[in-house]
Amino acid sequence: MSQTVNQAVRLSLPQKISRLGERLHDAQWRRYGMVLLAGKALGVAAVLLVATFITELCFTNVLAADAPIKAADIVNPVNTAWTLIAAFLVFGMQVGFTMLEAGFCRSRETVNVLMECVVDTCLCGLLFYAIGFSFMFSHGNGFIGYHWFFLKDIPATYEGTGVAFLAFWIFQFAFADTCSTITSGAMIGRTGFVGDLLYSLAVSGFIYPIIGHWAWGPDGFLATMGSTGFFLPTLGQSFHDFAGSTVVHTIGGMIALAGSIVLGPRLGRKFKRDGGGPMLPHDLTIAASGGLLLWFGWYGFNPGSTLSAMDFEGIGRISANTTLAACAAGLTAMMVAYIMSKKWDISFTVNGFLAGLVAITCPCYWVSPTGAIILGGIAGVIVVFGVELLEWLRIDDPIGAVPVHGICGIWGTLSLGLFAVGKYGATGPLAPDNSAPLRGLFYGGGLTLFKAQFIGSAIITVSTFAVAMLVMWLVNLTGTLRVSREGELYGLDLHEHGISAYPEYVITSLGTPSGITHSDGR
Repeated sequence: MSQTVNQAVRLSLPQKISRLGERLHDAQWRRYGMVLLAGKALGVAAVLLVATFITELCFTNVLAADAPIKAADIVNPVNTAWTLIAAFLVFGMQVGFTMLEAGFCRSRETVNVLMECVVDTCLCGLLFYAIGFSFMFSHGNGFIGYHWFFLKDIPATYEGTGVAFLAFWIFQFAFADTCSTITSGAMIGRTGFVGDLLYSLAVSGFIYPIIGHWAWGPDGFLATMGSTGFFLPTLGQSFHDFAGSTVVHTIGGMIALAGSIVLGPRLGRKFKRDGGGPMLPHDLTIAASGGLLLWFGWYGFNPGSTLSAMDFEGIGRISANTTLAACAAGLTAMMVAYIMSKKWDISFTVNGFLAGLVAITCPCYWVSPTGAIILGGIAGVIVVFGVELLEWLRIDDPIGAVPVHGICGIWGTLSLGLFAVGKYGATGPLAPDNSAPLRGLFYGGGLTLFKAQFIGSAIITVSTFAVAMLVMWLVNLTGTLRVSREGELYGLDLHEHGISAYPEYVITSLGTPSGITHSDGR
């Protein structure tokens, strides 16, 4: 065998060709050759098919995705998600407000507080859908917007934010609901439910959105103030309110003040000047827990107002400033209250950190952590003296809505003109724009920014209070704003809603839901 192979190898090329010709004349060799050629052809075809399949699977599909990815395709969804998360946190503040008000009220009016908070939210949502958002955030003139009623003909995103339009609407609805709830807090214990519905229509549908447009609308006269051709062009500075110390809290606080004045104090409420004191809350556990929930929700309120997750330094700075202002205010309020009463007062401490949160809401983007501590600490002092001022004026505000939101909202707005560090300008969908930073008096900026803040705050404060007094007076004329004397003494829960919040509890006569009348009217 080996000899035959060796012999075949030693054959010359002409001999091989001659030998092939002889074999082709043999039928058996021809069949063998055809099978051999067919097998080789099939093998080559199989290799080509496998190579083609691998190419299509692993390489050709990549070429189909050659269209360039734009930054907005990523940034806008991220910013929209950030805004929605913040909106959900702000809406969660309604739980905090409800618990705070329910805890500070008397047990016999708890259901009334719960009902008002829930229904105000539902009413605000529909009003903000129909007219409120349009008045506040659409284009119009310096005083009011007049497009997008019932959310018709809205664009995909809101203005230059890149945030989905309806996500922005949800965020702003949560803010509007906050303002409405602030109002009811100072009026608990003697407001009729129908009267609450009537003034809430005015607050959520007209007062908050129209006055809010002046500062936050795309063409509001305070937002464009100081520019050539607009309000006070010689000032050279516009009004700023980053997250709503004025737009949300001062407006809500001034409406609450008007409602408290028109309503008058609760029956049996004796003020310190008359030898009495505040009516005691019935559940400070709920009140303190509600305050802490509000603090948690503020992390949506302030950082979320950037509308941009891309401004990561800004949202970090805002969160830190919000925390520090609340901490400082809670401690200073506690200390001042202790100096006055020699007691460690939980109600003043809770309202203290809330006052710090309200105060930092306007300047949170533009101040340093040290500035946040200082202005928050001052807010804690202001809120205690604000409560004492209302007590001296004989204005009955059961939860301290006016000092916390109204007075400290004014302080927070003015504090920007003092503590703005001159490093930060405006947030943006891609990155902050610090080309025109705000600089306050204490950082070498002079009084220009303070003047702008004072003018804006004064205009909104006075206008809100005047309009709210008119609205409350008109609602009072209907006889629905305040319940009857008999209904108030009987207890709003049973009189207005037919049920007590604590039907299975054995409670003292001072808190009896049936409203057993005592010498002090409680």
